[in-house]
Amino acid sequence: MKIPAMILKRLYTTGSLQNANGGVQFSLKNRLSDAKVTAVDHVKVNGNLVALDKLWLEVDGQTTAAAAVSEQNSVDFPLRKIINVITHDGPLDLGKHTIEISVQSTPFGQLEIKVDDEVSVSADLPRLPRSEIDDYGSDTIEARQKFVSEQTGAKLDHITQYSFDPHILKGNIEHFTGVAQIPIGFAGPVKVEGEHAQGDFLIPLATTEGTLVASYNRGIKVLNQSGGVKCTVIGDAMQRAPVFVFNSARGARDLRDWCEANIDSIRREGEATSSVAKLQYIDYYLSNKFAFLRFNFSTGDAAGQNMVGKATNAACHWIIDNYDGVEPIQHFYLESNFATDKKASQVNMMRTRGKRVVAEAVIKREALIQNTRVTPEAILYHSQVANVGAFLSGANNNGLHSANGITAMFIATGQDVANVAESSAGVVYVEPTKEGDLYISITIPSLIVATYGGGTGLATQRECLEILDCYGKGKVYKFAEIVAAVVLAGEISLAAAISSSDWVSSHEQFGRNR
Repeated sequence: MKIPAMILKRLYTTGSLQNANGGVQFSLKNRLSDAKVTAVDHVKVNGNLVALDKLWLEVDGQTTAAAAVSEQNSVDFPLRKIINVITHDGPLDLGKHTIEISVQSTPFGQLEIKVDDEVSVSADLPRLPRSEIDDYGSDTIEARQKFVSEQTGAKLDHITQYSFDPHILKGNIEHFTGVAQIPIGFAGPVKVEGEHAQGDFLIPLATTEGTLVASYNRGIKVLNQSGGVKCTVIGDAMQRAPVFVFNSARGARDLRDWCEANIDSIRREGEATSSVAKLQYIDYYLSNKFAFLRFNFSTGDAAGQNMVGKATNAACHWIIDNYDGVEPIQHFYLESNFATDKKASQVNMMRTRGKRVVAEAVIKREALIQNTRVTPEAILYHSQVANVGAFLSGANNNGLHSANGITAMFIATGQDVANVAESSAGVVYVEPTKEGDLYISITIPSLIVATYGGGTGLATQRECLEILDCYGKGKVYKFAEIVAAVVLAGEISLAAAISSSDWVSSHEQFGRNR
């Protein structure tokens, strides 16, 4: 398996070249997939060959002589793992140097890397304690807590209190030192009539905003008295969007045509990296001399950003290796900013990112007036006025505050909270019914949620998902429907509060803490 040189360069950790212990060292990080180093062919520094008996590979504190590496004595190189390459030849002068390394590996065969890096003066700054052997052990954590306290003069009475084994955090956080305790309140239960979520659900909301839980609870009450919320998942896709750079627009166009003709092979290469990821389609966007390819995958019960990154990377390796167009590819970047990861965007509104979910209900006139003191007509008029405001501002949401409920549920259930930037987009629609009631719906076009992987398996987060019966595989659509139902409850409650002028007075009465 031949890996393109432009991809191999990314295995080298730029800035890792340094003089150490009378010699030199630099680092490689596996950004491909799990592998083993089965031989070291050579290492050169500024074109000068380093003798193998003066070279070592260090992984997790374990050092192996380069000359001893073989098929029988291989060095494990898992995905995201770092190998430090150490030699006693040196030191190097300050400034730029050329590093060449060639190794044999399984399953990639020969890996040859040639890069330029720089030795610079490093500031002797205090460093947080860490351990290569057990960075989540109690001794290491206590050392970090002591370090923070001594460096800042602050006493750590609450950050240090937690009720779980820190070892479960590996892969979720680095330099673990303690916890942030965020209050959790429950709203509901809310009655959901979904295709996957059916029944009454108590909603955990982690927040420090006064009136938030009460507001959602009021909206849920109105929904329940009107028969509940109908929820439907209408789309599912997670993206990675690489860009290929050519010398002209024709090169970009030709790559698009070639990829369309070879989509079956591209799909095969991408899907081979995962038992879950399935390539649905590729969107092509051509501009100037650039070919932007937006890969769209389904990702099961995981949010899937890392999963699709790995799959897209493999697919693009195959494209680079096999593309035979007239114009060669000049540059390749795995992410072009077109997936809009952690950013709201119009392309997500139109094309879906994560789960596309609709929550809708017919609010009974009596329930609305009894609980909120506003009529359907008042909500309708307010909605028309607010649509003008949303249009003028260029907002990606003509509703009121979907981010509130989504963020509170994300924190409680271990979602990636930064995804609220995308997930909070929404399209609200209201109309009167012939019976004088109020139809209201919200489409959430880019709800990025997971019930498996990431932070969902941590202690309190898993508990909150289990309260919803949404932990584990086969539950992500159910969870998405519940989140959408909660968002709709919040829209009804706040719209009524603004329309009836209760908004400020409610915050003054229940939300002040000063």
